[in-house]
Amino acid sequence: MLHERIGFIGAGQMATALAAGLLDAGHCSPDRLLASDPSDTARQRFSEATKAAATPDNAQVAAQSDVLVLAVKPPKIPAVAAELRGQLRADRLLVSIAAGVSIESLAQRFGPELAIIRAMPNGPCLVRRGSSAYAVGPRATTTHAALVERLLGALGSARQVEEGLLDAVTALASSGPAFVYVMIETMSDAGVGLGLPRAVATEMAAEAVRGAAEMVLGVGQHPAVLKDRVASPAGTTIAGLCALESNGFRAALWSAIDAAARRANQLGGHVADQR
Repeated sequence: MLHERIGFIGAGQMATALAAGLLDAGHCSPDRLLASDPSDTARQRFSEATKAAATPDNAQVAAQSDVLVLAVKPPKIPAVAAELRGQLRADRLLVSIAAGVSIESLAQRFGPELAIIRAMPNGPCLVRRGSSAYAVGPRATTTHAALVERLLGALGSARQVEEGLLDAVTALASSGPAFVYVMIETMSDAGVGLGLPRAVATEMAAEAVRGAAEMVLGVGQHPAVLKDRVASPAGTTIAGLCALESNGFRAALWSAIDAAARRANQLGGHVADQR
């Protein structure tokens, strides 16, 4: 059980998922959680999901929390920092899940004395199948890192990386599920085109993706090896793979991840320019 009080600036889907995950894992009780958000709807949903309190007052959350999680969009960081700068104790741990916003930028805005960890969870955290990564600032300790790994681990997997790799993490793990959703949708459409009912086609497409992912994670072999196992000579799979190659599937997916990483970097630069 965590003894720290966890505060969330922003009570949207990711903050709610993090809080609910901590509760489900038995890491804390609702009275150790508090969130702020200007939206009545967001606060209501957070409280309904977690039985924890929510307020419109960011300063109240900052004052009452040992760990402060910044769960707002990057463009909102300057306003939140201007409101809270000087109100955060030096022993406070600041955890940011704002895409692209660097630890250096956060320290300049919120205070260089703070321990800061930058984290990137992803959408599947909502169903406890998240893939998260975090980077540790110069004033954060191994104890802080272990705490953040425990927080993120309640929602799936968590790993520490160098900060310079977080834009890649954002593109691959955070944006990546959206690319997979498009693939599932397209596979479902193709199934419907071949005569399957929509519900059956969507379920089977999603199950194919889930099963393939579990094979990669569970068997421990390279995806290319697993692909070759089902690509029989002159069979159906190799015919489909040939069609994917002919239509630039690999290049398109690579370009999508590269574009997402570049956009994450741009978002961080935009926030830095607002100093």
